[in-house]
Amino acid sequence: MPRPIWSGTISFGLVSVPVKMYSATESKELKFHFLHKDDLSPIGYDKVRKDTGEHVDADEIVRGFEIEKGKFVPLEDDDLDRLDIELTHSIDICDFVSLDEIDPIYFRKAYYLVPQEGAEKPYRLLVKALDETGKVGIAKVVIRNKEHLAALRTYDGTLLLETMYYPDEIRQPESVDGRGRLAKGEVDMAKSLVENLSEPFKPEKYDDRYRKELVSLIRKKAKGKKLPEPEAEEDEGEVVDLMAALRESVEQTQRKQRKRTRRKSARQAS
Repeated sequence: MPRPIWSGTISFGLVSVPVKMYSATESKELKFHFLHKDDLSPIGYDKVRKDTGEHVDADEIVRGFEIEKGKFVPLEDDDLDRLDIELTHSIDICDFVSLDEIDPIYFRKAYYLVPQEGAEKPYRLLVKALDETGKVGIAKVVIRNKEHLAALRTYDGTLLLETMYYPDEIRQPESVDGRGRLAKGEVDMAKSLVENLSEPFKPEKYDDRYRKELVSLIRKKAKGKKLPEPEAEEDEGEVVDLMAALRESVEQTQRKQRKRTRRKSARQAS
């Protein structure tokens, strides 16, 4: 386990549970470097003035907020210290709600919370209470000088803190009503397709195919191997008959289901 990024207490009612916070996820995204094309020397990131392109040293840079187009107000650390917000090391639970009441669009980043030494019993007590009630705690927490809305829930016997977006950070989608009227047969066929493709969620069955193939390509290129020719893109024709496409999709999934059933029966018979 890496070093904790935060430590403090979970507070609800008169109960306090000292915990340490660790990031629960990590990005596996491949990161590329900028290189000089002649000798592949790394190219660094340079901070420059946008108006002149001149280099600016780090000690000459300050933070600022654009209050209107082209007009900025600089902010120093002392200014931020004047905010009437207490930067506590506490996860203050405001309410307990059902997890299914929270749309996933609100979730931001997950962190594991583990008990500090001597806090194992109240920690396990909170885990069990959340598990048996099916509730999550909606809390406020300050991480790296920023106050977050968060959901406190359990995951595999461990407390998980998931930071959330505030309601005004969720953009409203554009209307997608359109003019096409949905026929009952189309809706029924679409529902059948969804049902035929439904499976229990098993996260281990999904992987990042793009990343795997990209890593393989990078390794082949590093060894000087010949790379495959790019595949020509096929034109995706417009689906003219929606009902026919739905019917064919349903029939394909039904055939696959029958094959899986036969294979399963054959394994059980043997």
